[in-house]
Amino acid sequence: MNKLNSAIKFHGHLGPWLVMGLLLGEYGLKKIKAKKYFGLKVDAKLPYRKPVSCFVDGLQLSSGCTLGKRNIKVINSRNIEIKLTNLIKRNHIILGIDDEILRRLKNLKTHDESEDFADKIYRMKPQTLFKILRKVS
Repeated sequence: MNKLNSAIKFHGHLGPWLVMGLLLGEYGLKKIKAKKYFGLKVDAKLPYRKPVSCFVDGLQLSSGCTLGKRNIKVINSRNIEIKLTNLIKRNHIILGIDDEILRRLKNLKTHDESEDFADKIYRMKPQTLFKILRKVS
């Protein structure tokens, strides 16, 4: 089973916010040269309501940080900023969502539109989806 199918099975359905969380976690780990699960901390600032909160499920799966292990913290915020910290190398990155992608996400009206856009997002390059707000090496 591929990672997207695993995410859908865990979350219950395909959605663009799930996919965004999945991809952001992977992208952030590469940028800070971190491994999943341990030695890592995530602070997720976002509007903590559906559908945006679905982002957290994707982020947990891709980073290995979980609410149960308490190495991910969700902070209700107007803006979206995700900080991934490599506790071993003592570096971090703060990522946001590209403005055009965010506009498109906000304009989705139906479940079918959301699924179609989720498929498109999954095939996009992370550099087109996310913006680096700050990086400390």
